[in-house]
Amino acid sequence: MTKVGEISIERRGGTDIARRLAGICGAHFARPAGAADGVAGAAARWVAAPGSPEAVTEVVRLAAEHDLSVVARGAGTKLDWGMPPSQVDIVLDTGRLAGVWQQPEDELVAEIGAGTPVRAAEAILERTGRRLPIDVPSVGATVGGVVAADESGPLRHLHGRPCDQLVGVSYVDASGVLSYARAGATGRPGERPGPVPADPDVARLLCGSQGALGVLVSATLRVQPIPASRAWVVRSVWTPLEVHDLVRAVLDAELRPTAIEVDLPGGRAPTARRTVRSLGSGGHLPPDRPGATGAPGPSGRAGARGWFEAPGRRSGAGGSGERGQPGFGRGSGARGRSGEPGAGTLAVLVEGGPAEVAERAARLTGLLGGDAQAVGAAPPWWRHYPFQPDQVALRIEVPIGDLHAAVYALRDAAGAPVPVRGSAGLGVVHAALPADSSPERVGTILDGVRAVLRARSGRCVVVAAPPRIREAVDLWGELPDLPLLRRVKERFDPAHRLAPGRYPGGI
Repeated sequence: MTKVGEISIERRGGTDIARRLAGICGAHFARPAGAADGVAGAAARWVAAPGSPEAVTEVVRLAAEHDLSVVARGAGTKLDWGMPPSQVDIVLDTGRLAGVWQQPEDELVAEIGAGTPVRAAEAILERTGRRLPIDVPSVGATVGGVVAADESGPLRHLHGRPCDQLVGVSYVDASGVLSYARAGATGRPGERPGPVPADPDVARLLCGSQGALGVLVSATLRVQPIPASRAWVVRSVWTPLEVHDLVRAVLDAELRPTAIEVDLPGGRAPTARRTVRSLGSGGHLPPDRPGATGAPGPSGRAGARGWFEAPGRRSGAGGSGERGQPGFGRGSGARGRSGEPGAGTLAVLVEGGPAEVAERAARLTGLLGGDAQAVGAAPPWWRHYPFQPDQVALRIEVPIGDLHAAVYALRDAAGAPVPVRGSAGLGVVHAALPADSSPERVGTILDGVRAVLRARSGRCVVVAAPPRIREAVDLWGELPDLPLLRRVKERFDPAHRLAPGRYPGGI
Protein backbone atom coordinates (compact mmCIF):
# COMPACT_ATOMS: atom_id res chain seq x y z
CA MET A 1 0.00 0.00 0.00
CA THR A 2 1.36 3.42 -0.96
CA LYS A 3 2.10 5.70 1.98
CA VAL A 4 1.07 9.35 2.16
CA GLY A 5 4.70 10.47 1.96
CA GLU A 6 5.27 8.40 -1.16
CA ILE A 7 2.17 9.94 -2.80
CA SER A 8 3.49 13.40 -2.00
CA ILE A 9 6.87 12.61 -3.56
CA GLU A 10 5.13 11.16 -6.65
CA ARG A 11 3.01 14.29 -7.03
CA ARG A 12 6.06 16.53 -6.73
CA GLY A 13 7.81 14.42 -9.35
CA GLY A 14 4.77 14.63 -11.62
CA THR A 15 4.69 18.38 -11.26
CA ASP A 16 8.35 18.55 -12.20
CA ILE A 17 7.77 16.39 -15.30
CA ALA A 18 4.89 18.61 -16.39
CA ARG A 19 6.99 21.73 -15.87
CA ARG A 20 9.90 20.35 -17.88
CA LEU A 21 7.65 19.19 -20.72
CA ALA A 22 6.18 22.69 -20.89
CA GLY A 23 9.71 24.10 -20.98
CA ILE A 24 10.61 21.86 -23.92
CA CYS A 25 7.41 22.15 -25.97
CA GLY A 26 5.92 25.45 -24.83
CA ALA A 27 3.26 26.10 -22.23
CA HIS A 28 0.43 25.54 -24.72
CA PHE A 29 1.83 22.26 -26.03
CA ALA A 30 2.25 20.21 -22.85
CA ARG A 31 -0.57 19.22 -20.52
CA PRO A 32 -1.95 16.46 -18.29
CA ALA A 33 -3.59 13.72 -20.33
CA GLY A 34 -7.35 13.36 -20.47
CA ALA A 35 -9.66 10.45 -21.11
CA ALA A 36 -9.45 11.00 -24.89
CA ASP A 37 -5.67 10.59 -24.82
CA GLY A 38 -5.74 6.91 -23.89
CA VAL A 39 -4.10 4.36 -26.20
CA ALA A 40 -6.25 1.30 -26.89
CA GLY A 41 -7.84 1.75 -23.49
CA ALA A 42 -4.59 2.41 -21.57
CA ALA A 43 -4.66 5.73 -19.73
CA ALA A 44 -1.85 8.24 -20.28
CA ARG A 45 -0.35 10.74 -17.82
CA TRP A 46 0.91 13.61 -19.99
CA VAL A 47 0.65 14.82 -23.57
CA ALA A 48 3.55 16.67 -25.18
CA ALA A 49 3.64 18.14 -28.69
CA PRO A 50 7.23 19.06 -29.54
CA GLY A 51 7.65 21.55 -32.37
CA SER A 52 10.99 20.40 -33.77
CA PRO A 53 13.13 17.27 -34.10
CA GLU A 54 15.42 18.65 -31.38
CA ALA A 55 12.47 19.04 -29.03
CA VAL A 56 11.52 15.41 -29.68
CA THR A 57 14.97 14.33 -28.54
CA GLU A 58 14.58 16.34 -25.34
CA VAL A 59 11.22 14.76 -24.56
CA VAL A 60 12.59 11.25 -25.09
CA ARG A 61 15.69 12.02 -23.00
CA LEU A 62 13.47 13.30 -20.21
CA ALA A 63 11.51 10.04 -20.36
CA ALA A 64 14.72 8.00 -20.25
CA GLU A 65 15.98 10.02 -17.29
CA HIS A 66 12.84 9.26 -15.27
CA ASP A 67 12.18 5.77 -16.69
CA LEU A 68 8.91 6.86 -18.34
CA SER A 69 7.25 5.23 -21.32
CA VAL A 70 6.59 7.15 -24.54
CA VAL A 71 3.91 6.42 -27.13
CA ALA A 72 4.02 8.51 -30.32
CA ARG A 73 0.71 9.69 -31.76
CA GLY A 74 -0.14 11.25 -35.10
CA ALA A 75 -3.84 11.71 -35.88
CA GLY A 76 -4.72 8.77 -33.64
CA THR A 77 -6.51 6.89 -36.44
CA LYS A 78 -4.87 3.59 -35.50
CA LEU A 79 -4.26 3.93 -31.75
CA ASP A 80 -6.90 1.25 -31.13
CA TRP A 81 -5.15 -1.22 -33.41
CA GLY A 82 -3.24 -4.05 -31.80
CA MET A 83 -2.62 -4.51 -28.10
CA PRO A 84 -2.73 -1.65 -25.59
CA PRO A 85 0.66 -0.60 -24.26
CA SER A 86 1.55 -1.95 -20.85
CA GLN A 87 2.21 1.62 -19.69
CA VAL A 88 1.63 5.08 -21.14
CA ASP A 89 3.37 7.93 -19.36
CA ILE A 90 3.90 10.43 -22.18
CA VAL A 91 1.87 10.62 -25.36
CA LEU A 92 4.20 12.34 -27.82
CA ASP A 93 1.98 14.15 -30.30
CA THR A 94 3.69 14.67 -33.69
CA GLY A 95 1.12 17.16 -35.00
CA ARG A 96 3.60 20.05 -35.05
CA LEU A 97 6.14 18.06 -37.09
CA ALA A 98 4.19 18.79 -40.26
CA GLY A 99 4.83 19.88 -43.80
CA VAL A 100 6.75 18.84 -46.90
CA TRP A 101 10.24 19.77 -45.73
CA GLN A 102 12.21 19.00 -48.87
CA GLN A 103 11.09 18.36 -52.44
CA PRO A 104 14.07 18.58 -54.84
CA GLU A 105 12.97 19.56 -58.34
CA ASP A 106 15.42 17.16 -59.96
CA GLU A 107 14.51 14.13 -57.82
CA LEU A 108 11.30 12.17 -57.38
CA VAL A 109 11.52 12.15 -53.60
CA ALA A 110 10.10 14.29 -50.80
CA GLU A 111 10.92 14.57 -47.09
CA ILE A 112 7.66 14.90 -45.15
CA GLY A 113 7.19 15.61 -41.46
CA ALA A 114 5.82 12.67 -39.47
CA GLY A 115 2.79 14.64 -38.28
CA THR A 116 1.66 15.63 -41.78
CA PRO A 117 -1.73 14.22 -42.79
CA VAL A 118 -1.29 12.10 -45.91
CA ARG A 119 -4.05 13.97 -47.70
CA ALA A 120 -2.42 17.31 -46.88
CA ALA A 121 0.87 16.02 -48.30
CA GLU A 122 -1.01 14.89 -51.41
CA ALA A 123 -2.48 18.38 -51.84
CA ILE A 124 0.95 20.01 -51.54
CA LEU A 125 2.59 17.60 -53.97
CA GLU A 126 -0.27 18.00 -56.44
CA ARG A 127 0.76 21.61 -57.02
CA THR A 128 3.95 20.34 -58.65
CA GLY A 129 2.22 17.56 -60.59
CA ARG A 130 3.39 14.81 -58.23
CA ARG A 131 1.78 12.33 -55.87
CA LEU A 132 2.59 9.85 -53.16
CA PRO A 133 1.88 6.28 -54.33
CA ILE A 134 0.21 5.77 -50.94
CA ASP A 135 -3.59 5.85 -50.63
CA VAL A 136 -4.39 4.59 -47.15
CA PRO A 137 -8.03 4.12 -46.10
CA SER A 138 -7.62 5.78 -42.67
CA VAL A 139 -9.06 9.28 -43.07
CA GLY A 140 -6.75 11.86 -41.51
CA ALA A 141 -3.84 9.42 -41.11
CA THR A 142 -0.41 11.05 -40.85
CA VAL A 143 2.71 10.07 -42.75
CA GLY A 144 4.38 8.94 -39.52
CA GLY A 145 1.38 6.86 -38.51
CA VAL A 146 1.18 5.24 -41.94
CA VAL A 147 4.87 4.30 -41.87
CA ALA A 148 4.71 3.11 -38.26
CA ALA A 149 1.76 0.84 -39.10
CA ASP A 150 2.91 0.08 -42.68
CA GLU A 151 -0.67 0.81 -43.70
CA SER A 152 -1.45 0.66 -47.40
CA GLY A 153 -4.36 1.01 -49.81
CA PRO A 154 -5.29 -0.09 -53.34
CA LEU A 155 -2.12 1.35 -54.95
CA ARG A 156 -0.03 -1.28 -53.15
CA HIS A 157 -0.80 -3.70 -56.01
CA LEU A 158 1.60 -1.90 -58.36
CA HIS A 159 3.66 0.28 -56.05
CA GLY A 160 3.99 -1.82 -52.89
CA ARG A 161 3.57 -0.86 -49.25
CA PRO A 162 4.80 2.41 -47.69
CA CYS A 163 7.88 0.47 -46.58
CA ASP A 164 8.68 -0.09 -50.26
CA GLN A 165 8.46 3.67 -50.92
CA LEU A 166 10.87 4.64 -48.15
CA VAL A 167 14.11 6.32 -49.12
CA GLY A 168 14.99 7.04 -45.50
CA VAL A 169 13.66 8.16 -42.12
CA SER A 170 14.68 10.59 -39.42
CA TYR A 171 13.92 9.19 -35.98
CA VAL A 172 14.76 9.54 -32.31
CA ASP A 173 15.94 6.36 -30.64
CA ALA A 174 15.08 5.17 -27.15
CA SER A 175 18.00 7.06 -25.61
CA GLY A 176 16.99 10.37 -27.21
CA VAL A 177 19.47 10.49 -30.11
CA LEU A 178 18.27 11.95 -33.43
CA SER A 179 19.41 9.79 -36.35
CA TYR A 180 18.80 9.34 -40.05
CA ALA A 181 18.52 5.87 -41.56
CA ARG A 182 18.62 5.26 -45.29
CA ALA A 183 16.48 2.40 -46.57
CA GLY A 184 18.58 -0.48 -47.82
CA ALA A 185 21.48 -0.04 -45.38
CA THR A 186 21.77 -3.65 -44.25
CA GLY A 187 25.12 -4.05 -42.58
CA ARG A 188 28.82 -3.38 -42.84
CA PRO A 189 30.61 -4.67 -45.95
CA GLY A 190 31.98 -8.14 -45.33
CA GLU A 191 30.06 -8.60 -42.09
CA ARG A 192 28.80 -12.12 -41.48
CA PRO A 193 25.00 -12.32 -41.45
CA GLY A 194 23.47 -12.91 -38.04
CA PRO A 195 20.12 -12.82 -36.24
CA VAL A 196 20.31 -9.02 -35.94
CA PRO A 197 23.01 -7.39 -38.12
CA ALA A 198 25.28 -4.84 -36.47
CA ASP A 199 23.90 -2.22 -38.89
CA PRO A 200 20.48 -3.56 -39.89
CA ASP A 201 18.11 -1.82 -42.29
CA VAL A 202 16.76 0.43 -39.56
CA ALA A 203 14.38 2.24 -41.90
CA ARG A 204 12.59 -1.00 -42.75
CA LEU A 205 12.58 -2.15 -39.14
CA LEU A 206 10.88 1.09 -38.10
CA CYS A 207 8.27 0.59 -40.81
CA GLY A 208 5.44 -1.38 -39.20
CA SER A 209 6.99 -1.25 -35.72
CA GLN A 210 4.07 0.68 -34.16
CA GLY A 211 6.53 3.20 -32.72
CA ALA A 212 8.14 0.54 -30.52
CA LEU A 213 11.69 0.96 -31.89
CA GLY A 214 11.95 4.71 -32.36
CA VAL A 215 9.94 7.93 -32.67
CA LEU A 216 9.57 8.91 -36.32
CA VAL A 217 10.32 12.57 -37.05
CA SER A 218 10.14 12.56 -40.84
CA ALA A 219 10.05 10.17 -43.77
CA THR A 220 11.69 10.62 -47.15
CA LEU A 221 9.45 8.90 -49.66
CA ARG A 222 9.43 8.32 -53.39
CA VAL A 223 6.95 10.42 -55.34
CA GLN A 224 5.82 10.09 -58.94
CA PRO A 225 4.19 12.21 -61.65
CA ILE A 226 0.40 12.27 -61.44
CA PRO A 227 -0.99 10.01 -64.20
CA ALA A 228 -2.62 11.89 -67.06
CA SER A 229 -5.63 9.57 -67.08
CA ARG A 230 -7.32 6.95 -64.88
CA ALA A 231 -10.16 4.50 -65.37
CA TRP A 232 -11.82 1.86 -63.22
CA VAL A 233 -13.28 -1.24 -64.83
CA VAL A 234 -15.94 -2.62 -62.50
CA ARG A 235 -17.91 -5.85 -62.61
CA SER A 236 -20.40 -7.61 -60.35
CA VAL A 237 -19.21 -10.85 -58.76
CA TRP A 238 -21.00 -13.48 -56.71
CA THR A 239 -18.49 -16.03 -55.43
CA PRO A 240 -14.89 -15.99 -54.19
CA LEU A 241 -14.01 -18.62 -56.82
CA GLU A 242 -15.40 -16.37 -59.54
CA VAL A 243 -13.21 -13.56 -58.21
CA HIS A 244 -10.22 -15.93 -58.31
CA ASP A 245 -10.80 -16.80 -61.98
CA LEU A 246 -11.31 -13.18 -63.00
CA VAL A 247 -8.23 -11.94 -61.16
CA ARG A 248 -6.14 -14.69 -62.70
CA ALA A 249 -7.38 -13.69 -66.16
CA VAL A 250 -6.48 -10.03 -65.53
CA LEU A 251 -2.99 -10.91 -64.30
CA ASP A 252 -2.38 -13.31 -67.20
CA ALA A 253 -3.39 -10.61 -69.70
CA GLU A 254 -0.43 -8.42 -68.66
CA LEU A 255 -2.47 -5.21 -68.73
CA ARG A 256 -0.36 -3.58 -65.96
CA PRO A 257 -3.24 -2.74 -63.60
CA THR A 258 -2.46 -0.22 -60.88
CA ALA A 259 -4.88 -1.89 -58.47
CA ILE A 260 -7.23 -4.88 -58.33
CA GLU A 261 -9.73 -4.59 -55.49
CA VAL A 262 -12.72 -6.66 -54.47
CA ASP A 263 -15.69 -5.85 -52.26
CA LEU A 264 -17.78 -8.76 -50.98
CA PRO A 265 -20.51 -7.43 -48.65
CA GLY A 266 -21.91 -9.74 -46.02
CA GLY A 267 -25.45 -9.86 -47.40
CA ARG A 268 -27.45 -12.72 -48.87
CA ALA A 269 -28.64 -13.16 -52.38
CA PRO A 270 -32.39 -13.06 -53.11
CA THR A 271 -34.03 -16.49 -53.27
CA ALA A 272 -35.01 -16.14 -56.92
CA ARG A 273 -32.72 -17.95 -59.34
CA ARG A 274 -30.59 -15.86 -61.66
CA THR A 275 -29.70 -16.33 -65.26
CA VAL A 276 -26.46 -18.29 -65.33
CA ARG A 277 -23.88 -16.94 -67.75
CA SER A 278 -20.90 -19.27 -67.92
CA LEU A 279 -17.44 -17.80 -67.80
CA GLY A 280 -16.66 -19.33 -71.15
CA SER A 281 -19.71 -17.90 -72.91
CA GLY A 282 -19.16 -14.55 -71.24
CA GLY A 283 -15.97 -14.22 -73.24
CA HIS A 284 -13.75 -13.12 -70.39
CA LEU A 285 -11.78 -16.36 -69.94
CA PRO A 286 -10.21 -18.58 -72.60
CA PRO A 287 -12.20 -21.79 -73.29
CA ASP A 288 -9.59 -23.98 -71.60
CA ARG A 289 -9.88 -22.15 -68.29
CA PRO A 290 -12.22 -23.56 -65.62
CA GLY A 291 -15.09 -21.31 -64.67
CA ALA A 292 -16.87 -20.65 -61.42
CA THR A 293 -20.32 -21.66 -62.58
CA GLY A 294 -20.18 -25.43 -62.30
CA ALA A 295 -17.06 -26.69 -64.03
CA PRO A 296 -14.27 -27.74 -61.69
CA GLY A 297 -12.15 -24.75 -60.74
CA PRO A 298 -8.59 -24.47 -59.51
CA SER A 299 -9.63 -25.52 -56.01
CA GLY A 300 -11.15 -28.77 -57.29
CA ARG A 301 -14.69 -27.71 -56.39
CA ALA A 302 -17.29 -29.02 -58.82
CA GLY A 303 -19.43 -25.98 -58.18
CA ALA A 304 -18.56 -22.89 -56.17
CA ARG A 305 -20.85 -22.06 -53.30
CA GLY A 306 -22.35 -18.62 -53.60
CA TRP A 307 -20.80 -16.08 -51.27
CA PHE A 308 -24.16 -14.65 -50.31
CA GLU A 309 -26.12 -17.83 -49.66
CA ALA A 310 -27.14 -19.13 -46.25
CA PRO A 311 -24.72 -21.75 -44.86
CA GLY A 312 -25.44 -25.26 -46.08
CA ARG A 313 -27.45 -24.15 -49.15
CA ARG A 314 -26.45 -24.06 -52.78
CA SER A 315 -26.52 -20.77 -54.58
CA GLY A 316 -29.02 -20.29 -57.37
CA ALA A 317 -26.17 -19.12 -59.59
CA GLY A 318 -22.45 -18.91 -59.37
CA GLY A 319 -22.00 -16.86 -62.51
CA SER A 320 -22.30 -13.24 -63.35
CA GLY A 321 -26.07 -13.10 -62.99
CA GLU A 322 -28.39 -10.84 -64.90
CA ARG A 323 -27.04 -7.70 -66.43
CA GLY A 324 -28.25 -4.77 -64.37
CA GLN A 325 -28.13 -1.03 -64.23
CA PRO A 326 -24.75 0.43 -65.15
CA GLY A 327 -22.73 2.54 -62.79
CA PHE A 328 -22.92 3.07 -59.06
CA GLY A 329 -26.04 4.66 -57.67
CA ARG A 330 -25.93 6.94 -54.67
CA GLY A 331 -26.71 5.30 -51.38
CA SER A 332 -26.45 1.85 -52.88
CA GLY A 333 -25.15 0.43 -49.60
CA ALA A 334 -24.39 -3.27 -49.98
CA ARG A 335 -25.47 -3.39 -53.61
CA GLY A 336 -23.09 -4.42 -56.33
CA ARG A 337 -22.83 -3.00 -59.84
CA SER A 338 -25.80 -5.11 -60.90
CA GLY A 339 -27.95 -3.26 -58.38
CA GLU A 340 -28.87 -6.53 -56.66
CA PRO A 341 -28.63 -6.55 -52.85
CA GLY A 342 -25.54 -8.36 -51.66
CA ALA A 343 -23.74 -8.50 -55.01
CA GLY A 344 -20.01 -8.02 -54.74
CA THR A 345 -17.82 -5.94 -57.02
CA LEU A 346 -14.43 -6.42 -58.62
CA ALA A 347 -12.73 -3.16 -59.62
CA VAL A 348 -9.53 -2.82 -61.66
CA LEU A 349 -7.72 0.53 -61.89
CA VAL A 350 -5.59 1.41 -64.92
CA GLU A 351 -3.52 4.60 -65.23
CA GLY A 352 -1.37 6.27 -67.87
CA GLY A 353 -1.83 8.37 -70.99
CA PRO A 354 -5.42 8.93 -72.20
CA ALA A 355 -5.13 6.73 -75.31
CA GLU A 356 -3.32 3.98 -73.45
CA VAL A 357 -5.85 3.95 -70.60
CA ALA A 358 -8.78 3.87 -73.02
CA GLU A 359 -7.27 0.90 -74.89
CA ARG A 360 -6.46 -1.07 -71.73
CA ALA A 361 -9.87 -0.32 -70.19
CA ALA A 362 -11.60 -1.57 -73.34
CA ARG A 363 -9.56 -4.77 -73.26
CA LEU A 364 -10.36 -5.27 -69.57
CA THR A 365 -14.06 -4.74 -70.17
CA GLY A 366 -14.10 -7.45 -72.81
CA LEU A 367 -11.92 -9.73 -70.73
CA LEU A 368 -14.11 -9.53 -67.61
CA GLY A 369 -17.38 -9.87 -69.54
CA GLY A 370 -20.67 -9.90 -67.65
CA ASP A 371 -21.74 -6.36 -66.74
CA ALA A 372 -18.17 -5.01 -66.76
CA GLN A 373 -17.96 -1.32 -67.52
CA ALA A 374 -15.26 1.35 -67.54
CA VAL A 375 -16.01 4.38 -65.37
CA GLY A 376 -14.13 7.55 -64.55
CA ALA A 377 -14.58 7.49 -60.76
CA ALA A 378 -13.75 4.96 -58.07
CA PRO A 379 -16.60 2.89 -56.60
CA PRO A 380 -17.88 4.29 -53.28
CA TRP A 381 -16.21 1.54 -51.22
CA TRP A 382 -12.77 2.13 -52.77
CA ARG A 383 -10.12 3.15 -50.22
CA HIS A 384 -12.40 2.21 -47.31
CA TYR A 385 -12.15 -0.63 -44.80
CA PRO A 386 -15.12 -3.03 -44.51
CA PHE A 387 -15.21 -2.71 -40.71
CA GLN A 388 -16.58 -0.10 -38.33
CA PRO A 389 -14.76 1.13 -35.19
CA ASP A 390 -16.73 -1.15 -32.85
CA GLN A 391 -16.37 -4.32 -34.94
CA VAL A 392 -13.73 -7.04 -34.93
CA ALA A 393 -11.36 -6.19 -37.79
CA LEU A 394 -9.34 -8.98 -39.39
CA ARG A 395 -6.56 -8.92 -41.96
CA ILE A 396 -5.97 -11.99 -44.10
CA GLU A 397 -2.78 -12.42 -46.12
CA VAL A 398 -2.43 -15.43 -48.41
CA PRO A 399 -0.96 -16.21 -51.85
CA ILE A 400 -3.46 -14.94 -54.43
CA GLY A 401 -4.08 -18.45 -55.74
CA ASP A 402 -5.51 -19.39 -52.34
CA LEU A 403 -7.47 -16.22 -51.53
CA HIS A 404 -10.78 -17.80 -52.46
CA ALA A 405 -10.04 -20.75 -50.14
CA ALA A 406 -9.29 -18.32 -47.30
CA VAL A 407 -12.56 -16.47 -47.85
CA TYR A 408 -14.54 -19.71 -47.96
CA ALA A 409 -12.78 -20.81 -44.77
CA LEU A 410 -13.76 -17.57 -43.06
CA ARG A 411 -17.38 -17.95 -44.13
CA ASP A 412 -17.47 -21.58 -43.02
CA ALA A 413 -15.89 -20.78 -39.64
CA ALA A 414 -18.27 -17.86 -39.05
CA GLY A 415 -21.30 -19.84 -40.20
CA ALA A 416 -22.49 -16.90 -42.30
CA PRO A 417 -21.18 -14.50 -44.95
CA VAL A 418 -18.68 -11.97 -43.63
CA PRO A 419 -17.88 -8.61 -45.30
CA VAL A 420 -14.52 -8.85 -47.08
CA ARG A 421 -12.69 -6.13 -48.98
CA GLY A 422 -9.17 -5.57 -50.22
CA SER A 423 -6.47 -6.28 -52.77
CA ALA A 424 -7.58 -9.37 -54.65
CA GLY A 425 -4.53 -9.07 -56.87
CA LEU A 426 -2.19 -9.48 -53.89
CA GLY A 427 -4.16 -11.77 -51.59
CA VAL A 428 -4.45 -9.13 -48.85
CA VAL A 429 -7.98 -8.42 -47.61
CA HIS A 430 -9.74 -7.15 -44.50
CA ALA A 431 -12.89 -8.60 -42.98
CA ALA A 432 -15.35 -7.57 -40.28
CA LEU A 433 -16.96 -9.69 -37.57
CA PRO A 434 -20.01 -8.34 -35.69
CA ALA A 435 -19.42 -6.09 -32.70
CA ASP A 436 -21.58 -8.32 -30.50
CA SER A 437 -19.48 -11.45 -31.16
CA SER A 438 -18.39 -13.22 -28.00
CA PRO A 439 -14.68 -13.74 -27.32
CA GLU A 440 -15.23 -17.49 -27.48
CA ARG A 441 -16.90 -17.20 -30.88
CA VAL A 442 -14.14 -15.00 -32.27
CA GLY A 443 -11.51 -17.41 -30.94
CA THR A 444 -13.24 -20.34 -32.64
CA ILE A 445 -13.41 -18.46 -35.96
CA LEU A 446 -9.74 -17.53 -35.74
CA ASP A 447 -8.75 -21.13 -35.01
CA GLY A 448 -10.71 -22.38 -38.02
CA VAL A 449 -9.37 -19.81 -40.46
CA ARG A 450 -5.78 -20.11 -39.26
CA ALA A 451 -5.90 -23.88 -39.60
CA VAL A 452 -6.73 -23.48 -43.30
CA LEU A 453 -4.19 -20.71 -43.85
CA ARG A 454 -1.37 -22.54 -42.10
CA ALA A 455 -1.11 -25.03 -44.98
CA ARG A 456 -1.22 -22.21 -47.53
CA SER A 457 1.52 -19.96 -46.14
CA GLY A 458 -1.12 -17.46 -45.06
CA ARG A 459 -1.99 -15.68 -41.86
CA CYS A 460 -4.94 -14.01 -40.18
CA VAL A 461 -4.42 -11.28 -37.59
CA VAL A 462 -6.84 -9.26 -35.52
CA VAL A 463 -6.27 -5.62 -36.46
CA ALA A 464 -8.68 -4.13 -33.93
CA ALA A 465 -11.40 -5.36 -31.59
CA PRO A 466 -13.44 -4.28 -28.57
CA PRO A 467 -11.39 -4.56 -25.34
CA ARG A 468 -13.21 -7.67 -24.05
CA ILE A 469 -12.28 -9.54 -27.24
CA ARG A 470 -8.80 -8.07 -27.64
CA GLU A 471 -7.85 -9.23 -24.16
CA ALA A 472 -9.20 -12.77 -24.64
CA VAL A 473 -7.99 -13.89 -28.08
CA ASP A 474 -4.63 -14.38 -29.77
CA LEU A 475 -4.33 -11.33 -32.04
CA TRP A 476 -1.41 -12.58 -34.13
CA GLY A 477 -1.57 -16.35 -34.33
CA GLU A 478 1.71 -18.15 -34.95
CA LEU A 479 4.71 -15.82 -35.21
CA PRO A 480 7.73 -17.81 -36.42
CA ASP A 481 9.87 -14.68 -36.16
CA LEU A 482 8.95 -13.99 -32.54
CA PRO A 483 12.47 -14.76 -31.17
CA LEU A 484 13.94 -12.38 -33.76
CA LEU A 485 11.39 -9.69 -32.90
CA ARG A 486 12.37 -9.97 -29.24
CA ARG A 487 16.04 -9.55 -30.11
CA VAL A 488 15.28 -6.52 -32.27
CA LYS A 489 13.31 -4.91 -29.44
CA GLU A 490 16.09 -5.62 -26.95
CA ARG A 491 18.64 -4.07 -29.24
CA PHE A 492 16.75 -0.86 -30.06
CA ASP A 493 14.81 -0.38 -26.82
CA PRO A 494 16.34 -2.53 -24.06
CA ALA A 495 14.43 -0.69 -21.31
CA HIS A 496 11.11 -1.18 -23.15
CA ARG A 497 10.19 2.51 -22.89
CA LEU A 498 8.86 3.04 -26.43
CA ALA A 499 5.27 1.84 -26.86
CA PRO A 500 5.82 -1.18 -24.56
CA GLY A 501 3.60 -4.08 -25.58
CA ARG A 502 2.70 -2.61 -28.99
CA TYR A 503 5.34 -4.43 -31.03
CA PRO A 504 4.05 -7.58 -32.83
CA GLY A 505 3.61 -10.40 -30.40
CA GLY A 506 2.84 -7.97 -27.57
CA ILE A 507 6.53 -7.16 -27.04
